[in-house]
Amino acid sequence: MTQSLHPAAEKGFSAGAALYQTVRPNYPENITGWLHSALKLPPDAQLLDLGTGTGKFLPYLKALSSRIIAADPVPEMLKQLHQAHPDIQTVQARSDQLPLADQSIQAVFCAQSFHWFANRETLAELHRIVQDHGYLVLVWNQRDVNVSWVKALAGHLLPLEGDTPRYHSGLWRKAFEQQNYFQLKTQTELTQLHHGTVEQVVSKRLLSTSFIAALPEAQQQALKLQFEQIVLQHTGKHAQDSIDFPYTTHVYVFQKI
Repeated sequence: MTQSLHPAAEKGFSAGAALYQTVRPNYPENITGWLHSALKLPPDAQLLDLGTGTGKFLPYLKALSSRIIAADPVPEMLKQLHQAHPDIQTVQARSDQLPLADQSIQAVFCAQSFHWFANRETLAELHRIVQDHGYLVLVWNQRDVNVSWVKALAGHLLPLEGDTPRYHSGLWRKAFEQQNYFQLKTQTELTQLHHGTVEQVVSKRLLSTSFIAALPEAQQQALKLQFEQIVLQHTGKHAQDSIDFPYTTHVYVFQKI
């Protein structure tokens, strides 16, 4: 069965690719060191960045290996990636139909993406292309809702999600139930702050969310003002004031069975 691309991803990421590249946070600086210790990959390991989007995770992979392939089904995302990383080989493909040879990859990385294709077909395909004892690494940046204004923003977003796949729903974990493809080896949590203006790292960042980027422009702009009003009410900061947006980065390392 060939999976279909969720409408929120297809429309939202197509329309919002440029915004995604400019406003999404990076990842904690110490994530590369942690991955190096956990995976112990050789410097010439063949890596796959699956669901690469605009390539936000590529700088961290480049610190691990010189051989990287980036795959994504959305051409507008890959166009943004090519501008930032012209040296990276890319393939436009979905997770269950990858044009890669059997056991040709030592580690697959899914940064901010696995929830879109968390299914048995994907795991079977990754099991095919990953070498014996190779890895599947899942990474997500999540807003720290222990901070009051971040929690208020999350509550404002929740009714808009609909059936859009999300990390925080936990549904992605079901893909790993009763399967013999990958087993969890280790995991960790890292923290970071995304620094910038309220408009840049809060309201425009939230506009890059798939199900919001898929909305009509007028509705997006109305939401932008609402986001900025929530921040103002909780922090006293206006759109052009500086702020630190707190994130927790979740990392899961699975090994091929």
